[in-house]
Amino acid sequence: MTVRLLAFAGSTRAGSLNQALLDLAVAEARRQGAEVTSIRLKDFDLPLYDGDLEASDFPAKARELKGLFRAHHGVLIASPEYNGSVSGVLKNAIDWATRPTDGEGLVALSAFRGKVAGLMGASLSPFGGLRGVTHLRQILGTIQAVVATEQVLVPAAHTAFDESGALKDPLPAQLLGGLVARVIDLAERLEPPIS
Repeated sequence: MTVRLLAFAGSTRAGSLNQALLDLAVAEARRQGAEVTSIRLKDFDLPLYDGDLEASDFPAKARELKGLFRAHHGVLIASPEYNGSVSGVLKNAIDWATRPTDGEGLVALSAFRGKVAGLMGASLSPFGGLRGVTHLRQILGTIQAVVATEQVLVPAAHTAFDESGALKDPLPAQLLGGLVARVIDLAERLEPPIS
């Protein structure tokens, strides 16, 4: 089985350090044989989740994003830390993708149930985005994703990358390879459903 992974950062700004980290993870996943679809949440321009909007006119971009989750065995997510938690754009994307569509029951969670998640974070702080990644781990576990125990945190991220975009410190680079390998291995073992 060729593992299919969806990859995105929870930051939408140009020059995002989390996007830089994600790009390295995407390259590593492809090197390890996974098929990776890398997206930018900015391209989806989702409204804030609203139950009335969901009931009256489910946004086409939210449906498209959910379809991408469903079409992959797992996800690689680079999460920034905003005020000790995940970014609003990341939480909003997850909220929309969990909503039932096409006659699903309220707890179908077809975009996440049994899918494997690999988490990473880059931050200016000395903790490398730990609090945001910890909250993301809790959110994904609640919606039935299988979150890899490994994670990659890059502290002082504004100085962590060289001119070519590579990590200067060999430790997070090594950990990134291990995280990707674990996500691929779990996806192969679990064979989460794709549709």
